[in-house]
Amino acid sequence: MKYLYLLSICALFAGCSGSKKGLDGKMILSYNESGGIGNLDPLFAERFEDIWAMSQVYNGLLRLDENMEIEGDLAKSWEISRNKMVYTFHLKTNVFFHDHEAFENGKGRRLVAQDVINSYQRIVDPENVSQGKYIFTNIDKLGSSNHLGMEAVNDSTVKLYLKKPQHSFLKLLSLPFCYVVPLEVVDYYGDDFTRNPVGTGPFQFKVWHQGSKLVFVKNENYFEKDESGNQLPYLDAVSISFVRSRHTEFQKFLQGGFDFISGLDDSYQNSLLTEAGVLSADYTEDYYLEKKPWLKVDYIGFYLEEEAEVNANSAITNRAVRRAINYAINKEKLIAHVRRGIGVPAHNGFVPAGLNDYNGRKVDGYEYNPKKVEDLLFEAGFTGTNDKPKVHLVCAENYKVLAEFIMNELNEQGFECSIELVLPSILRQKVASGNTNFFRKSWTGDFPDALNFLNLFHSGRFAPENGPNYTHFSDDMFDTWMERAESDISEEEREELYYKMDQTIIDEAPVVPLFYDELIKVVSKKVKGLRTNAMNQLDLRYVTIED
Repeated sequence: MKYLYLLSICALFAGCSGSKKGLDGKMILSYNESGGIGNLDPLFAERFEDIWAMSQVYNGLLRLDENMEIEGDLAKSWEISRNKMVYTFHLKTNVFFHDHEAFENGKGRRLVAQDVINSYQRIVDPENVSQGKYIFTNIDKLGSSNHLGMEAVNDSTVKLYLKKPQHSFLKLLSLPFCYVVPLEVVDYYGDDFTRNPVGTGPFQFKVWHQGSKLVFVKNENYFEKDESGNQLPYLDAVSISFVRSRHTEFQKFLQGGFDFISGLDDSYQNSLLTEAGVLSADYTEDYYLEKKPWLKVDYIGFYLEEEAEVNANSAITNRAVRRAINYAINKEKLIAHVRRGIGVPAHNGFVPAGLNDYNGRKVDGYEYNPKKVEDLLFEAGFTGTNDKPKVHLVCAENYKVLAEFIMNELNEQGFECSIELVLPSILRQKVASGNTNFFRKSWTGDFPDALNFLNLFHSGRFAPENGPNYTHFSDDMFDTWMERAESDISEEEREELYYKMDQTIIDEAPVVPLFYDELIKVVSKKVKGLRTNAMNQLDLRYVTIED
């Protein structure tokens, strides 16, 4: 019977199912991932495409709600010791893993505390090479043993011991790296667990046709109910397609093949949105636009190692030149002409708009100012006409329009700028290895804290080996402030340190913040209850589809 049901599901998804009720009234949501999905193991939860799918299959101890507040997921409650170094979590006792043959009689067993410990120990195991291991760098040792300070007190109680207080620890535990997996299923599949996920989430894995379709179906034993006592999730299945062309994706969306599209693409954004960034009248009858702040900043970075070969005779090692570039780009025009009204000009620091209030204090950033560009270039020794600073911007090919805009802006303001468009993978390699000194990048917050953005500039975290500091910016006072901000201090003092660090980055100009991004989804009006937050998480538990 189960086999026949799966065949029915697969047959239905073979066509353009879209937002519809089918298969005897079952509700099926369809969306597309043009970038594909490569992995469904939380150990490697790095790409948004993968994380959106993972979040349907797994749960963590904690999660972020729509307002970016921490709430219990697998944990029903928790306590923090007076010295803020021992965290005790009490687990919900009605949580079961999805059915799988690795379990006794093929039935999903109850989740216990040791599952949490096993999942966290997978992350820190050096053989697994997980990027999430930084989450647990502050975990203490237990007594004189070499075991990490993680303890399953009983089946429903987990204790975690820290070396020192860490204000962001609960937020870190909400990351997808920390989703809980059953070790026996991991062992059953070995390396193939990345393509055969088993968790406790609202949906469970059914089928994955490489390059074509990924299907999840409702977990009938899911532990959560809504406020009225109705079983979650409401949907019966989720279908994810892998159409690579964004233009084709858009056309299939208009034909009813997908229930929503996410993000902008040059091939259709001018048709879809007005210059003011609202949905064009042609689409308002059948669709609605969801636009929210996103904890993401797009920026231009400078590689600051003066002795590097790429910086031989380079103008960008001169702080005045970097500041001039910051003043030379008209960010309002960028948002209007390139971004179709989506995003906020980055005038107030590197930390995105959703986080950088600092109790009302705004970082004094850069606004378009040709006179200051001229003065700063003169200060740097460039007199204009035939004496112009040369810069070469390396950018991913899917940001061609943005790169051309920046090139034109700089060339109008006394620079000699050229661009190089490369594959995203090539850009990542060039940036991480210091093979370009002028590059377009973005940073999306792993968790909702300014520290997550300022972390890009700590001198102990130079890329590629020790962290995300691609610019190799180094400042002793900045490092001291960051280490202080990570400790147990008052929120007022921490916000003051965040402000000082952000202002230092603006003053020293290792980057040009371009804009604070916004989340964009265009959704069929048949779809109700689609939830997200400023971390761009996708919550399908409450989604329904109307005829």
